[in-house]
Amino acid sequence: MLSHDMARAGGGRFLLRIEDIDQGRSRPRWEAGIFEDLAWLGLDWPRPVMRQSRRLETYREALGRLTAMGLTYPCTCSRRDIRAAASAPQEGVPLLGPDGVVYPGTCKHADRDPEGAALRLHMDRALAMAPDLRFEEEGDIAAGTVEVPPERMLENVGDIVVARRDMGTSYHLSVALDDAAQGITHVVRGEDLFEATPIHVLLQRLLGLATPVYHHHRLIRDETGQRLAKRDAAREIAAYRADGATPAEIRATLGLSFPAP
Repeated sequence: MLSHDMARAGGGRFLLRIEDIDQGRSRPRWEAGIFEDLAWLGLDWPRPVMRQSRRLETYREALGRLTAMGLTYPCTCSRRDIRAAASAPQEGVPLLGPDGVVYPGTCKHADRDPEGAALRLHMDRALAMAPDLRFEEEGDIAAGTVEVPPERMLENVGDIVVARRDMGTSYHLSVALDDAAQGITHVVRGEDLFEATPIHVLLQRLLGLATPVYHHHRLIRDETGQRLAKRDAAREIAAYRADGATPAEIRATLGLSFPAP
């Protein structure tokens, strides 16, 4: 709703994108629920919507470019392998980054290219090519230019996955390419993704893409301070609708007024 309001106030367009690269977790009924809920809340968007599942060739082409630049390497480590390696006594306390435990580089110098492996970004080489990770932020976390030192990326982010073995791409790579393809000027999203933004800026720099302005907003939380998320079985919009709530009441709960027509 905030994104829709901001787009309308700025004379722009609110775009809906179906991020369905994880086919194992995508269901037609859940997608239908997204359309129904957003329409009930009074949101509108251009049709047809962009679907990531139809852009796999675009993602493969970008991966090919990164690989030709010497910026990717195959990785066969599972999440369990990564936790075990990062938790070894000589490693100290595992560092947590935007994707969980920061990858300790187990496969970085392996002399092999196994089939079906994930692809990781060689972060130190990538930063050598694109060290300037500044972006403009207009949200609740900061205002103005955010500068991310390369050493912070090496320590707190590490060699992120740019293509999962079961997808052929990743969230980070896909959204960077999709934002550029849709001509996105302002990305409006939750503050939980603030730490992932430098990853997207880095990919934009490497692939010659424009960097949007970012607005990271506060999260919706319950009475205990826990953020509302589907992974935690948070109450669905449809449940509020079924109980007789109105879009105006939902807006009032979130502290949002109705935008000017």
